[in-house]
Amino acid sequence: MEFAWDPDDAAFRAQLQAFLDEVLPEDWERISADGPGSEAQLRFSRPFCAALAERGWLTQHWPAEYGGRDASAWRHAILGEEMWACGEPRGSQYMNVNWIGPAIMRYGSEVQKALHLPRISAGDVLWCQGFSEPNAGSDLASLATRAERRGDDYLVNGQKIWTSYCNEADYCFLLVRSESGSSGRHGLSVLLMPMTLAGVEVREIPSIIGHRYFHEVFLRDVQVPADCLLGEENAGWDVVTYALAYERVGAARYARAARTLDVLAGHARATGRLADPVLQRKLGAARAACEAARVLSYRVIDLRAKQSPPTADTNLARVAATEADKRVGELALEVWGGDGVEYDSFAAANFRLAMTAGVAVGATEVQLNLIASRWLGLPRA
Repeated sequence: MEFAWDPDDAAFRAQLQAFLDEVLPEDWERISADGPGSEAQLRFSRPFCAALAERGWLTQHWPAEYGGRDASAWRHAILGEEMWACGEPRGSQYMNVNWIGPAIMRYGSEVQKALHLPRISAGDVLWCQGFSEPNAGSDLASLATRAERRGDDYLVNGQKIWTSYCNEADYCFLLVRSESGSSGRHGLSVLLMPMTLAGVEVREIPSIIGHRYFHEVFLRDVQVPADCLLGEENAGWDVVTYALAYERVGAARYARAARTLDVLAGHARATGRLADPVLQRKLGAARAACEAARVLSYRVIDLRAKQSPPTADTNLARVAATEADKRVGELALEVWGGDGVEYDSFAAANFRLAMTAGVAVGATEVQLNLIASRWLGLPRA
């Protein structure tokens, strides 16, 4: 099997790396230390993504009719790897490009496409994801936020929690229960809700992860226009399932973990610890985990490039990337020693961000259950 990159794709990666070297500020490591959900990083993402868009890179894998260049899924994978490796300067806009835009392309009305897709492709809008609730995290289908149709609006009441990026978001990809008396996956709908509507309240949740990373969103008698409904009413589970199949390999955490591992090896060499055979084995195992996650992600990208429907490969790739990120984050603390517990240290920053990997886009335990049923064919207990 040939793993070499196409010459044009390799040239694009080199161009992208040169671009990053040119535009990222000298204090980028400080700005990105708290991850793509920090206020500073989200604000930086607007001019940064606009610059990507000017070069035709931000949504190049999209169809030309929606602002893309009909580039392959591989070209987008290169963009994701380089963005995550350097700390994801796109901020929350990686979601826009990976799955919010494609979901609108598939399920949106012509008016919704005309409204949202040009702004996403231009790098001019920030989104957040309104899924988890206090009693509906891993079991997303048990959500209780209600949307009652009243004429030309939905009256929305409920609460979302652990919501990243909403401190600066323009819109929320909001999952609600729209059918009275429904339960589970039935009776759910997706609303493309403007965050400026009356009755939307955002509160920060203090967290060890970083400043302004997590939030809770309270929705009190929010009047969401009915034309914000994405897809069919009460068929929102299909929309979410389609979207998350894109998201689970949208964050190239293995690329960030691999670059972090290079820094750890350099630090170990500088401090005279690289000769330790135990540490060598740990570094080697972590490198193997990163490369395994990369290959599994490439499997999913290959299926996507061939227009194949999503499979359980996405769940496998997600778990592998999560495990690689976690392993490297823990190893960072070990290599850095006592200095690693300082909040602003390189090791602490990487460990904090790795902590989120096993929760985002479905907890690792949920992914393992899906692998058991969809991949191994095991019966449910």
